[in-house]
Amino acid sequence: MSRDVSVFDIIGPIMVGPSSSHTAGAVRLGQVARAVLGSQPTEALIELHGSFAQTGKGHGTDRGIVAGLLGLATDDPRLRHSFDLAEQAGLRFTIAAVDLGEDAHPNTARITVSDGRRTVQVVGASVGGGLVEIRQVDGYAVSFGCQYDTLLVVAEDRPGTVSQVTGWLAKRGINIAFLRVERDRRGGEAIMVIETDNPIDPVVLEALEDYPWVRWVRQVPRVEA
Repeated sequence: MSRDVSVFDIIGPIMVGPSSSHTAGAVRLGQVARAVLGSQPTEALIELHGSFAQTGKGHGTDRGIVAGLLGLATDDPRLRHSFDLAEQAGLRFTIAAVDLGEDAHPNTARITVSDGRRTVQVVGASVGGGLVEIRQVDGYAVSFGCQYDTLLVVAEDRPGTVSQVTGWLAKRGINIAFLRVERDRRGGEAIMVIETDNPIDPVVLEALEDYPWVRWVRQVPRVEA
């Protein structure tokens, strides 16, 4: 399925750091993990694969991911001081190398974050020009790149769940660009990945969370140039 290509895709992001893929992309992976958690993490395990593990320290990958976990933007001049800022914010983190297999993109990170109440894991890759692709959320295989506002809904795999979620979006005038559903097993739990053309009203998220068959709902904002 084709997607629109913007000038931003070609020239890359406004950023601090030596490499759009190793630095800006790393920041965005941290931002996504923070958004999926839904709060400021207090603990993080950052596992780097391939090129990220081999050259990430020199290119600021480690500091970029930590900056993203703190909510900093790619062009924030404080990025290079993210370790100190993490200490001030009470974020404890560990950085380690990991082998995620031959099929993993060389610029991949597996980020496990917790706020003391909830723990989530995000696996994503920096694919060039500051763009990212999220490959896994809490063990579910997914695929989204933050070029759209993205709604993640984990719920029981039962009839009518997709139609109820999309119905809420339609009532609010939110147009769906892409929708995918992945499940762990039939009748178990499934994750809906819904990319939309416009931001999702927080009222929609609150309404969806009230359904007894919904485990959690998160919105991941689109990447801004």
